[in-house]
Amino acid sequence: MVWIAGVDGCKAGWVAALVDSAGSEPPVLRVVSSFTELFVGENSPAIVAVDMPIGLPDRVEGSGRGPEQLVRPQLGQRQSSVFSIPARVAVHATEYLQACRLALETSTPPRKVSKQGFHLFPKIREIDALLRASPPLCERVFEVHPELAFATMRGEALTHPKKIRGAINPLGMAERRDLLIAAGVAPESVNARPPRGAAADDALDALAALVVAHHMLAGRGISFPDPPGRDSHGLPIAIWTFKPDRLPSQDFAMTDRPVPRPMIEAAAERIAGHARVTPVMRLDQGAFGSHADISLKLECLQHAGSFKTRGAFNNLLSLPVPPAGVAAASGGNHGAAVAYAARERGVKATIFVPEISPAAKIEAIRRFGAEVVIGGAQYDDAQAACDRFVAETGALKIHPFAAAETIAGQGTLGREWQAQEPDLDTVLVAVGGGGLISGISAWFAGTRVKVVGVEPEGSRALQAALEAKGPVEVKVASVAADSLGARNVGPLVYEVCKDAVDHVVLVPDEAITQAQATLWRDFRLAVEPGGAAALGALLSGAYKPAPGERLGVLVCGANVDLAKLAVLLG
Repeated sequence: MVWIAGVDGCKAGWVAALVDSAGSEPPVLRVVSSFTELFVGENSPAIVAVDMPIGLPDRVEGSGRGPEQLVRPQLGQRQSSVFSIPARVAVHATEYLQACRLALETSTPPRKVSKQGFHLFPKIREIDALLRASPPLCERVFEVHPELAFATMRGEALTHPKKIRGAINPLGMAERRDLLIAAGVAPESVNARPPRGAAADDALDALAALVVAHHMLAGRGISFPDPPGRDSHGLPIAIWTFKPDRLPSQDFAMTDRPVPRPMIEAAAERIAGHARVTPVMRLDQGAFGSHADISLKLECLQHAGSFKTRGAFNNLLSLPVPPAGVAAASGGNHGAAVAYAARERGVKATIFVPEISPAAKIEAIRRFGAEVVIGGAQYDDAQAACDRFVAETGALKIHPFAAAETIAGQGTLGREWQAQEPDLDTVLVAVGGGGLISGISAWFAGTRVKVVGVEPEGSRALQAALEAKGPVEVKVASVAADSLGARNVGPLVYEVCKDAVDHVVLVPDEAITQAQATLWRDFRLAVEPGGAAALGALLSGAYKPAPGERLGVLVCGANVDLAKLAVLLG
């Protein structure tokens, strides 16, 4: 066993996220009253990454120690989270005015001590005393900064602060949770209630530090500065993070996958009786001129008209709902699903939709009792409006794809599909933001079933991400843009799909509308463009099954504008 730890200060002392890097159990969070307690017992960690300054200069030149000056430019608008730590003599002052006087005397230009920084001094002194008394621990204890760790996970500075005027910001917390899960931290650890004496943001910061510790153990740590400096007592002066060219989803002992099968199993139990078990239609031999054995999974018959109902219920049944209710941004289907689930649970829902949303989908949202707000021209505009609303009201945001609860909920479709069709070779799945294919591929990961994504030629966020080896922005222009129109799949979807999705094929709009017409003509199924996209891949030849291949095609959405469908059918 090789234990590692990520540590942050908290009200009761220190909150530590600990994991056996050679094992398979998820990280555990515990509070200790003193930093020394971490090194007592057989599970003493080999690496401790701690969010607390280590190494105190005798004099400070500029805006804090060297590491602080180097790290701030990496954090964009989050630069203020990096406090300026004064010289050693000021840190060892026990009264604020005395600390300010000593800091002024030992800094160029003269700089006082912030009140927030002063409150950290007892913990800084605690670590300083331990490392000076036990120098070998300097090879095991490393200073980190959570915001730098999160920025490294994301590839750029974070969008949202974790607090606004001292109060927890739900958007910031959600952003950090998603990044931790995408980095390989077990969702049950990320979403766990913090131990007594620690706040929720303390626990997330400890887990972020743990991610850095994991990389350092594997030799992927980098320091600011490189190499680290030393203070007059020989203690290192550096803030550590990791090389950003490799995220640990596959080799991170905390979990094998960002959304593991047990999480999907738990979601299936949770939403049982709330979401429908939708049927599979097995087609005749030679269907669509193919020599494959084809079946259609009719998720278009789900409550509220799409698979989105699964993720909506899993969110509502697994997360606490505040008095302001829930909020979502949606091209229509996710909004209808959240509105339906909220109505069934007696919860208020506010849904932000883009101007491109079909009238039929907006009407469905209103019919389920939600308040509808037009949030801009495109989906991302609606999401931005939703984010502002959540920040102002404290409502629970239910993201259509970039949340583990949503992905696990959609993953129940894969679980159900496999039970109905245990001999499948391949499944074709339409892709918008990627929540659906993430859930399905997370379920089938490690099996022989090949998951193939289908995107419109004019909306290819997942294919572009897989090509670029990370999420990228794409332009959106497709007949299916109202449901398959995300500009960016985000880090969590990418981390799930990069190894679990076999490949992505692109289909022209003509193939999508042809599939709509075919589903109505041959099966009397009224399906929206996004719901027909997977079949469009088969009809157009974008995906060519092998003879005898057992192919499942997902028909995933029925919220179609009937007037437009009538025009299409002539």
